[in-house]
Amino acid sequence: MTSDTTTSSSRATRRVTMAELPGLVGTSLGSSSRVVITQEQINLFADATNDHQWIHVDPARAARGPFGAPIAHGYLTLSLAVDLYSQLLDVTDCDQLINYGLDKVRFPAPVPVDSSVGAVAEVTSVEPCSGGYQIAVTLTFDALGVDRPVCVAQMILRYLGSAGQATGGDNA
Repeated sequence: MTSDTTTSSSRATRRVTMAELPGLVGTSLGSSSRVVITQEQINLFADATNDHQWIHVDPARAARGPFGAPIAHGYLTLSLAVDLYSQLLDVTDCDQLINYGLDKVRFPAPVPVDSSVGAVAEVTSVEPCSGGYQIAVTLTFDALGVDRPVCVAQMILRYLGSAGQATGGDNA
């Protein structure tokens, strides 16, 4: 096997070839770095999505609310998926990576403003598809000081190689 691991800060990026992807099923890819979710980010996300619910954008009112502080939008937390996941796996001979979608997504606990959020990833399936492999990765997000996961999502990705690396399979 030609895979290797390089470390940056406290996290490691697993480097593999496309041919090694099927061998990753059931493998934990480890933990990402952490991102602090600020009130400014929450406000910008509210502006981008037109979701200005007070629990997110009104710190005075949110302080009197059920969580004692503003909380991040669930979709803001989910939007960190690509960045946090990309720190964990590098497929060295992949010509194109496609975010194919998401399966089950849940937000079991809120993310209070100024929380430090990170994720762990586990490869749950790898299937051949036209030109490469489709993989499912379960991402479990946590926030420091929160006792439950703040988001759990299954991300579906397609790693595609050059035409000469096609593995067969379907386009679905």
